[in-house]
Amino acid sequence: MRFRSWTLREWVVLAFAAVGLGLLPWTIWLSVSLKPHHVTNRWDLAWSGFDTGLAVLFLATALAAYRRSPWVGTLAGVTGTLLVTDAWFDVILESHADELRQSITLAVVAELPLAAFCFWIAHRTERFLAQALERALHLAPARERAAEGDFVGVFEVPADREAAREPGDADAST
Repeated sequence: MRFRSWTLREWVVLAFAAVGLGLLPWTIWLSVSLKPHHVTNRWDLAWSGFDTGLAVLFLATALAAYRRSPWVGTLAGVTGTLLVTDAWFDVILESHADELRQSITLAVVAELPLAAFCFWIAHRTERFLAQALERALHLAPARERAAEGDFVGVFEVPADREAAREPGDADAST
């Protein structure tokens, strides 16, 4: 019997599924064990630090876009994630009716639409980079036979539930 080494994709599937499943009982435990009221002396530091990180991500995304960096998609995705997180905590942690209305309005009018725009940028960037790589390496579209000399054997990622070819099979006909 020959054992094959696991691919990065397989490790990611296993590790992330394990962490995700492990977090479920943890969150249930937190929801029943934490007190609904908590006082802290560093509330100002928590929020100013979070908003500083958000500001830095906006600036980094703008700089990456200006430089046409391939990092723009990743930075936009992270910025969008922090915007959703900011909206969530703003709404959940407000206890006064006026502040709650302001938080909901800010989330609906600004934070969540801007997060959606960031995710759109990330999606478009990923699609663009995939197409650029395909053009640059002259890769054949999926499920078509590659031309001789293509780098398909190096960069090809099989579809789900489809067996990967062995490294030596890169030039074999499909």
